[in-house]
Amino acid sequence: MAVNQGGRTRRRLSTEERREQLLAVGARLFSDSPYDDVWIEQVAEIAGVSRGLLYHYFPAKRDFFAAVVERESERMLRMTAAVPGVPVREQLTAGLDAYLEYVEAHAHGYRAFHRADAAGDQAVRRVYRRALAAQEQQILDALAADPEFGPVLEARADTRLAVRGWLAFTTAVCLEWLRGSEPGREQVRDLCARALLGVLAR
Repeated sequence: MAVNQGGRTRRRLSTEERREQLLAVGARLFSDSPYDDVWIEQVAEIAGVSRGLLYHYFPAKRDFFAAVVERESERMLRMTAAVPGVPVREQLTAGLDAYLEYVEAHAHGYRAFHRADAAGDQAVRRVYRRALAAQEQQILDALAADPEFGPVLEARADTRLAVRGWLAFTTAVCLEWLRGSEPGREQVRDLCARALLGVLAR
């Protein structure tokens, strides 16, 4: 426990709690500003820690941003994981609901995640592209295991490209939606669902 200047006692954060706090601050800053415009000093000041402590967790700015991107990728993958044995059509609505709930609840992290490809740092861009590849593979695996869509994957050589295009479409729709566009969540969900089923049509 520590005492602040006002005499109140505050709990020391564990290593994991401190790391999560720093990543949350980073997600907010990278959401609002390009990579090159975010300074480590800003993160330390907002988090109320020394710059040295932040560098203890993340040796360089690229490591910090990469960790923000990985954190958001892991969240998205967990929330949209397929349920084995349940047809894709039945899961699609629930999966998109979960995804859009994540987008709303973690708007800063979502925006920060998708800013990574515009970062000038190649190491950061590689992390982002690996994260997108993991999302793409998760969808392809679910489709391959589905009795309806599995044969489509086998018969078509362009399915991976179609899924990649759908992910880009869904990202663009969600980023626009976060700007305060008119459609509600259900309309956005149905739009994205129709788009996926459309690209997979025989």
